[in-house]
Amino acid sequence: MNKIGRFAAYALFLMPVLWSPASSLAQSPFDGTWRTDMDQYKPPAKPSVFSLNNGMYSCSSCSPKIEVKADGQDQPVTGQSYDTISVREVDPKSIALTTKKGGKTISDQTRTVSDDGNTLTLKNTLHPENSDQEVTVEVTYTRVGGKPARGANGISGSWRVNKVKESENGRTTTYTSNGDELSMSTATGESYTAKLDGNDYPVKGNYSFNSVSLKRINECTIEETDKRDGKVIGVAKMIVAPDGKKMTTIYTNKLTGTTSTYVAEKQ
Repeated sequence: MNKIGRFAAYALFLMPVLWSPASSLAQSPFDGTWRTDMDQYKPPAKPSVFSLNNGMYSCSSCSPKIEVKADGQDQPVTGQSYDTISVREVDPKSIALTTKKGGKTISDQTRTVSDDGNTLTLKNTLHPENSDQEVTVEVTYTRVGGKPARGANGISGSWRVNKVKESENGRTTTYTSNGDELSMSTATGESYTAKLDGNDYPVKGNYSFNSVSLKRINECTIEETDKRDGKVIGVAKMIVAPDGKKMTTIYTNKLTGTTSTYVAEKQ
């Protein structure tokens, strides 16, 4: 997937065989720096479901499901891009979460529900693996379904994404082609160089996945498969418009079964 918006997705985040000679790839429509317009972002239709009740935090829409003590201490989890999570109740309408991997903080997050209980605001500060630049993401959700159970924190329930805001440094990605290879880099230290042959190549600076494979569908479309330790995490179809000015990325999260759409403009 184009890396623009991947941090939002993490709260969230989160690109074959050549059909033409290498000389034409040198003028690939993907070459250049792209900036995502979050106003055109189409979030998953499937809601996020989580709760804090009786001293326990659970996320049933996470894959795998998370259920840990909400005591503010680092709790071990498996199958995620992080290996510990701490959850703390701030007050009856808000909670704070921190995720870490190998003891290093990946994200600091707060979730706060409105007075009427129908809107949730998630604020996330992400700490990239290979950069000291923090990425900030703010997501607003609308409640779907009923109110939380009696005694549960107000953030509990089913929530559908309404709007996402992300700092500028998390929304730009540069692609460069060289022969039968495509390289990707971001301002926050994420990068890869991969041949367009469907094989796996290493990714640097990304907690969510550590290898990528690329397949060319046609001149203006590339499919990217992201894997973490050999397991497919997501598949993105990146499509450059005929005029070369916009790239639409349709990203399918294979763990949660959700699909998001991003639109980026060439700078």
